[in-house]
Amino acid sequence: MINIPRLRPLAITLALSVVSMAPAHAAGKITFVSQGGTYQEAQTKAILDPAAKELGITVNQDSIPDAWPQIKAQAATGKPIWDVVDTPTSNCLRGGREGLLEKLDFSNIPNAASMPEKYRTPYSVAYEFYSTVIGYNKKTLKKVPQSWKDFWDVKNFPGTRALRNDPQTVLEAALLADGVPRDKLYPLDVDRAFRKLQQIKPDITVWWTSGGQSAQLLHDGEVDMTMIWNGRASAVRKDDPDVDFTFNDGILQNTQLCVLKNAPNLNDAIKFVNAAVSPDLQANLPLYIDYGPGNPAAFKTGKITAKRASELPSSPENAAKQALMSEEWWASDAGIQAKARWLKFMQ
Repeated sequence: MINIPRLRPLAITLALSVVSMAPAHAAGKITFVSQGGTYQEAQTKAILDPAAKELGITVNQDSIPDAWPQIKAQAATGKPIWDVVDTPTSNCLRGGREGLLEKLDFSNIPNAASMPEKYRTPYSVAYEFYSTVIGYNKKTLKKVPQSWKDFWDVKNFPGTRALRNDPQTVLEAALLADGVPRDKLYPLDVDRAFRKLQQIKPDITVWWTSGGQSAQLLHDGEVDMTMIWNGRASAVRKDDPDVDFTFNDGILQNTQLCVLKNAPNLNDAIKFVNAAVSPDLQANLPLYIDYGPGNPAAFKTGKITAKRASELPSSPENAAKQALMSEEWWASDAGIQAKARWLKFMQ
């Protein structure tokens, strides 16, 4: 069985407490929370240690696959123990609306203020990007799919297929397959998406439930093409040159940094967020992992080569080929209803 790095989204049951590098005389401190595994190891080297050194603070780390229950529980006490959390944007929106997170004053976070508005919420700022893409086997396919329209075209692109067992990204893919322009996806036409999904449903061999499963299906040749996260696809491609993927029609997603309401080290937390999204530190991330920086200015630092940029989901060239997921729509009543409808669709 191939040893595939555990990449985004991570399902790591890990609780760690790590102290990032900081000067011995560090006066301030924060507790930073992410999702563990290869991803957290990469950001520690790329961003957390350098930020700690730059600010002269200690960065204690915690790791949990799904931070949302703890965000709720800690904020409810009024005395949380966490400061900064790296979590899906939907959690930031939900937490902000429920009064669990600090509303950010971007005048105090200039590196975030200079980022595109679509990369921020009132409670968070983009930290790193990944993509849902089409992965395929060049050896077993006569023609490789370059769009979701191709993926849905079972006549001209014969082969076995897999999709994620989750409405997020799958409904977007269905609408892109049906001809909806990338910049006109939202609000999602849910009825139209499910009609399009009904067409492809008989031809889906596997509805996968984890990133590891999607990668294994492609590596073992169980499917010829699949929806997959770009980090997983990159890992398989390194092991099997017959496997490849395209950013064309990808669905660009990100995790964001947010600060818990009444964070115990609020001032240092805000300073940390500003440092963590600085172009210079953001440009370090691709040195360690196949995710793109949340701050697009990182691509102007000179640290990221043109070749490396071509491999990253958030590079200007690749971002232009993709649709940016609206986590705000998925956090709305319409998004919640779409998730409930998905359960019925999969029965």
